[in-house]
Amino acid sequence: MPISESSVWFITGCSTGFGRELARALIARGRRTVVTARNPESVRDLVEGHLDRAIALKLDVTKPDEIAHAVKQAEERFGRIDVLVNNAGIGYFGAIEESDEAEVRRMFEINFWGLAHMTTAVLPGMRARRAGHIVNIASIGGLRAFPAVGYYNATKFAVVGFSEALALETEHLGIKVTVVEPSGFRTDWAGRSANEAPTVIADYADTAGKNRANLRGYSGRQPGDPVRAAEAIIKAIESKEPPLHLLLGKAAMRGARWKIDLLQKNFDAWAETTEGADFP
Repeated sequence: MPISESSVWFITGCSTGFGRELARALIARGRRTVVTARNPESVRDLVEGHLDRAIALKLDVTKPDEIAHAVKQAEERFGRIDVLVNNAGIGYFGAIEESDEAEVRRMFEINFWGLAHMTTAVLPGMRARRAGHIVNIASIGGLRAFPAVGYYNATKFAVVGFSEALALETEHLGIKVTVVEPSGFRTDWAGRSANEAPTVIADYADTAGKNRANLRGYSGRQPGDPVRAAEAIIKAIESKEPPLHLLLGKAAMRGARWKIDLLQKNFDAWAETTEGADFP
């Protein structure tokens, strides 16, 4: 069943960036929208004047009790959740050897496990209705890697693999999956939302160090427009045939095509060795 104008959207991480612009766009279109953030006061302005179709809820995706409570509140208010947008996420800058494990584990808890727990919380209702759509916000960094964000890449590669498997498991149940892979957008991802490795190793200055400086310096000047990204997501999800992968931004398209070419060359060069590994 395609997503319609009467569908109920539930979005995580709405205080800034994609989550905020997506919530704003949906509410403006009259969609019923559940707007969540760790501090609901930060999103109260989005729902004011629209309480007939929007609610603001407290939600930290690393806390299972808050996930369960928010899903229950949403279902009590609107009767169901048709579209879950797993948007909450953070970044982290540092070469792999420089990175702090505690900070990396925190990022995995938010970027991957929070997304996974939110997904499993809404799936029972979607299965019962034989309808629904899971939208996971990943990154072009979930398709190809970059220096200085190796652990961030790992979280987003995990989201992409999770999303592809979920799509195969749920398609016959009427539940669709879309993984969104943006390039650089003017969100807070490279600003206060991303912590940085406390250790700097000189040997990585020309790789991780250079890219970390570029990402920090580029923050606020990225080519991607979060408002247009929100419109693109709505267009894709409400289309008759929503994509499994939705790239956003010209750099995302370039990066994805670069990765396809790299894999093709790598596979072709070693095809004989690859195929020769089976029993004769």
